[in-house]
Amino acid sequence: MINYLSVQSARKQRPSSWFRDTGPLTCGASPARYSVNGQKIEKVELVMIRKDEKTSVIQQNRTHETDTGSPEVQVAILTARINELTEHLKVHKHDNHSRRGLFKMVGKRRKMLDYLAKKDVERYRALIVKLGIRK
Repeated sequence: MINYLSVQSARKQRPSSWFRDTGPLTCGASPARYSVNGQKIEKVELVMIRKDEKTSVIQQNRTHETDTGSPEVQVAILTARINELTEHLKVHKHDNHSRRGLFKMVGKRRKMLDYLAKKDVERYRALIVKLGIRK
């Protein structure tokens, strides 16, 4: 028989936020472990490229001064994100949610590369060599 009063009082004793006093989110570091009322929690780890890295990728692959949306730039940004996520998955082998995101990004990059190959084969070949995607 369950004592419902003790279950409700236990719920009221929980802190309002499990992530209280955990500090800022980290990027690229292993998660720090914290304990709240005897339960272990971990900080959330963001796997993404930083703004300055994204800007440098755009500058290296743009076709003109204000270019941010050409297929070359989009594929280069996706490649940087894919490489970052691949490094994350080498450490965290069981992170299946991130693995699914990786597969979606690879599919999106594949579609953009197919589009670029149909539109202009020379630009496609130059981009493949520049990014080192194909072996």
